[in-house]
Amino acid sequence: MKITPLGAAGEVTGSSYLIETPEARVLLDLGMFQGGRDDYKRNIIHPLVKPESLDAVLVTHAHNDHIGRLPLLPAAGFRGPIFATPATCALAVIMLRDAGHIQESDTIRINYRRARRGAPPITPLYTGVEVEQVLPLFKPAAMSREISVAPGITARWTEAGHILGSASIILSARDGGTTKHIVFSGDVGVVGAPVLADPDPPHPVGVRTDLVFLESTYGDRDHKPLGPTIDEFVHIIKEAVWSKQKILIPTFAVGRTQTLIYYLRELMTSGRVPRFPVYIDSPMAIEAVNLYRKHPELHDDAARVIAADGHDPLDFPGLALSKTADESRRLNSLEGAAVIMAGSGMCTGGRILHHLKHNLWRRDAQLLIVGFQSKGSLGREIVEGAKEVKIMGEWIAVRAKIHTLGGFSAHAGRSGLLNWATTFAPPASQPSAKWPRFALTHGEEAPRQALANSLRQRGITNIILPNFAQAIEL
Repeated sequence: MKITPLGAAGEVTGSSYLIETPEARVLLDLGMFQGGRDDYKRNIIHPLVKPESLDAVLVTHAHNDHIGRLPLLPAAGFRGPIFATPATCALAVIMLRDAGHIQESDTIRINYRRARRGAPPITPLYTGVEVEQVLPLFKPAAMSREISVAPGITARWTEAGHILGSASIILSARDGGTTKHIVFSGDVGVVGAPVLADPDPPHPVGVRTDLVFLESTYGDRDHKPLGPTIDEFVHIIKEAVWSKQKILIPTFAVGRTQTLIYYLRELMTSGRVPRFPVYIDSPMAIEAVNLYRKHPELHDDAARVIAADGHDPLDFPGLALSKTADESRRLNSLEGAAVIMAGSGMCTGGRILHHLKHNLWRRDAQLLIVGFQSKGSLGREIVEGAKEVKIMGEWIAVRAKIHTLGGFSAHAGRSGLLNWATTFAPPASQPSAKWPRFALTHGEEAPRQALANSLRQRGITNIILPNFAQAIEL
């Protein structure tokens, strides 16, 4: 059998793996490439996939860099099931419908500019029609329960602690007379993060793991500890409130938005910061918050205690929801201190672009970056100190105060990844047992090289850093 990474190999976005055995062909994730100038060309389905011959698709979680290209599959001939946890199935509806809307609206805007240059129009990668065609293919797979997904292949999803419903996947595949056991980490979450349960490192029961695909987004560094991160957050908020300034926060609608709501509620309730208006300017984030409320079984103990006391861990006085475009536009004329959270998290689209266009050039505005910014994204340009950036076809000066707070990341840092990996250590009672092979993906080259070096220091020596479309054989 062989496994071929068709995305997130030496980079963070575009996660996708093709698994081929003598009996079956399965795809694990089909994420969108984000942040690069040639993403439109890269986001087609790779010829190796051959959707019409796939038995199934498995999904780790509902972020667009893991599911964003799924709507392309039905038109390419795929008719099989798409297995994911129940919460991921529900989130995928929200995420993919929004992605289809963005594809259509962005294409209208791009074609308007192309027409003025005399250039031919382009077509969207997909539309809402293709989204509605893929949604019925989703089939819920209960967490921690092994199911058959294709001839000779079973899969089990275990808690990854990254976003609601996120999971690592254990794949057991029959290969001739033997069975191979492969673990895909998905995106590993942070131990102790709010609302969600901690990641649960997966292991095939009673058998040796042959190969582990481990993400390496932050393989070269740890995040700032939560305590100092909260202290810095408090300082930024107080400074903005005293100066009556807006704080713009580009957020991922699923995961980061809910984390920040939780901490803002905690800070206001405890009196560490004064009460001030907070706007969630993202219909998708608003839907996601409601979905988080519908899945208390996936919450951690702290969130359950708050709920048991009759309070909502994801709500507080002063939290306002901007659902419509008119409500979003009204925030441009907002006066006084306020936090505006809007997507997308890497500033590659969505309502945050409008807020940046109206505020990034102002010295009395603040921009708070709380998530990973992929190479080539607008967010990465700003973080790296650009003095001027292009937003929606217009050059905008960067005069706002820029902050980065990595401590709110939903990705495990280096220590978290190492702790997750070392749970695969061979038992001391079996001196002849060996570590599984590790393949490091979902990380830019420097972070995954650094993580490889750290793993070697812990005795894990059989490490692969696969390139795009480089098959790994077992």
